[in-house]
Amino acid sequence: MTTLTQASIGSRKIIRYSIYLIIFLIIGRIVLIAGIGIYKKVFPPAPTPATVSFGRLSKLPFPEKQKFALNFTVETPEGGIPNFPPQSKVFFMPKISSNLLSLDFAKEKAEKLNFNPDPQKITESIYKFYHKFAPAVLETDIITGAFSISYDLKIDPTPLSVRPNQPEVSASTIRSFLSNAGLLPSDLTGQIEYQYLKTKDGVFVPALSLSDANIIRVNLFRKSYDNLPVISNSFKESNIWFLVSGLRERGKDVIAGEYHYFPVDESQSATYPIKTGDVAWQEFSSGNYYPESLGATVENENIKIRKIYLAYYDPGVYTEFLQPVFVFEGDKNFVGLVPAITPDYYGE
Repeated sequence: MTTLTQASIGSRKIIRYSIYLIIFLIIGRIVLIAGIGIYKKVFPPAPTPATVSFGRLSKLPFPEKQKFALNFTVETPEGGIPNFPPQSKVFFMPKISSNLLSLDFAKEKAEKLNFNPDPQKITESIYKFYHKFAPAVLETDIITGAFSISYDLKIDPTPLSVRPNQPEVSASTIRSFLSNAGLLPSDLTGQIEYQYLKTKDGVFVPALSLSDANIIRVNLFRKSYDNLPVISNSFKESNIWFLVSGLRERGKDVIAGEYHYFPVDESQSATYPIKTGDVAWQEFSSGNYYPESLGATVENENIKIRKIYLAYYDPGVYTEFLQPVFVFEGDKNFVGLVPAITPDYYGE
């Protein structure tokens, strides 16, 4: 009897101490993890040095655009200027090489877009192609591959006679239009911006709604790179855009547009130090910025900046690298851009 009692007591002690041990291990693990986290915050590891593999970068080719004096204050969701990582990726953009077959490629592209493949030579690199049956012209640069389309609505105004299709349908029209000519690259899968337009005194002006519009402008953007959006030099407008009518007739559905695309080699990238948010703000607020959009602002107006973020700048002309910029979005559709890479890494 004594032996059984002692065994029972011994078993209960083993169970009790085992539970204590498990609780101790759990609490110890929690304390250890919390301690490591606090240590890392107090003594953060040194960031991996930027690779700067491309050496000095060419300065961003911001176009000339008039701007006037404005006053800025910060009113962001973060309550101030956000924190940004110490470095960002820069992507290589391979140069397009021209050769004796460039004109042949341009002819092939024009025919796939339903234009007559016999061009009119304007300059050594600029050629015009006329549509096979519509009053439309395609003008292309055979070296860069950039092109524009224009339609003479004075000769044939029928594209304006019907209401435009839903925006998604218009975007599908453009994707099919480009895909048929092999002009829909794999990274052209980013955000799509739509603009409703109507005619007034012979020009297109913004329309309030689809029911009020004659035409839809479709802007196709690149996908995000390194989780950052890609923007152009015009607010919510892309380097690849087209005007789409409500007609389904080929040649009268796409009546205008521009295509400026230069590929990005995602496999070739390097990291570069970027400015802090405070430094970028000082540069911006002192007037050293590119006015992507002045919106409805007027001289000496006080503008509240609502969003500050990083994006990649796609200028619509060839540049050797896809580089990040700080974007400052404010009231009245104001948008200003500041180069993000620290100035030490820009060439002359």
